[in-house]
Amino acid sequence: MKTAVIYWSKTGFVKKYADWIAEELSADLILGKKAKLENLNEYDALILGGSLYAVGITGLDFIKKVIANLNNKKIAVFATGASSAREDIIAEVKNNNFSEAEQEYFEFFYLRGGFDFNKLSLKDKILMLMMKWKLKRKAVSELDEEEKGLLDAFETPVDFTDKNNIEDLIAYIKN
Repeated sequence: MKTAVIYWSKTGFVKKYADWIAEELSADLILGKKAKLENLNEYDALILGGSLYAVGITGLDFIKKVIANLNNKKIAVFATGASSAREDIIAEVKNNNFSEAEQEYFEFFYLRGGFDFNKLSLKDKILMLMMKWKLKRKAVSELDEEEKGLLDAFETPVDFTDKNNIEDLIAYIKN
């Protein structure tokens, strides 16, 4: 099965997963901004990955074009974020980015990434600092473990990537 992994990575976590997936599947690896819809017809399976910002997925516009125009392919979409892979988070990301009709054409996977403030663009740093200030206004007793962890990550980057996280996605493509 000829497969392509198309990815959008701002800080490297998505790229790490895309590299691992492409290696496991002997797939072509394509940087999202270089991908062209018309060139994807040669593939039997497409894996599209982007990072989360709030609950939006980078590369979403292109991913939606692929889903709308190439729905005769086996398609997997993955997103990475610093949050743990809780079912409520996964459902929120999936439902906020894709309609029910779109969700019928692909399988969605959440792969826990990380957070490195120093690798963010100026725009993303400003947005994250606004969130940090919002969290700092809360009393420490009101913060949940994820919020405490995120505040700590502003000082010390965190990387939760794990090659084992791609196993379900690999199995989906292979079956």
